[in-house]
Amino acid sequence: MNVQVRTPRLTLAGASDELLERLVPVVRAGVADAPPWPFDDPMSLYADNPPREWQWLRAIWAGRARVSESFWRLYFVVLVDGEPVGMQDLVGSDFTRFGVVSSFSWLAPGRRGAGIGKEMRSAVLHLAFAGLDAREAESDAFADNHASNKVSRTLGYEPNGTTWDTRRGELAPIQRWRLTRDAWEKGRRDDIELVGVEECRPALGLG
Repeated sequence: MNVQVRTPRLTLAGASDELLERLVPVVRAGVADAPPWPFDDPMSLYADNPPREWQWLRAIWAGRARVSESFWRLYFVVLVDGEPVGMQDLVGSDFTRFGVVSSFSWLAPGRRGAGIGKEMRSAVLHLAFAGLDAREAESDAFADNHASNKVSRTLGYEPNGTTWDTRRGELAPIQRWRLTRDAWEKGRRDDIELVGVEECRPALGLG
């Protein structure tokens, strides 16, 4: 996937093997050791061992191979000054019917607190709405993940109920969020560039 999303602060670049290889040291250093605790996921953020890196890579490889009209997940490596610092994904399930996307991201601990998380989300929302004609975007985060929830609130999402998920094998409450196209349009930016989206659309069933 050759899609890129460029903002004045960063670039979301399709997660090629070369970029994933460059991101491995960030994954290796990203073991969670303080709250707010992240999701249980294939990256195994609670363990520090080589198998977790292979598990993370295999999950992305499998996801990249699973692209159809009924489900797709676009994986992007976040580049700041050319340096990989995290990932931002965009997910569509029955997107041609519902027009709804969801997003998932993580950022190197040393890069948090500087507004990069908000910029990443702004970039992927621009791709969703301006590039793929989404109707709505969803997001969620653990209730005590104040940084992620603040990003959603700041970008115009509205609370959309609660649910549950696990972290370290234990249940914890999730805050869900919903962003309509109208709400996104109110804060739409004119300094975000999309590259390669038209070539990607047919693979997603968007003609």
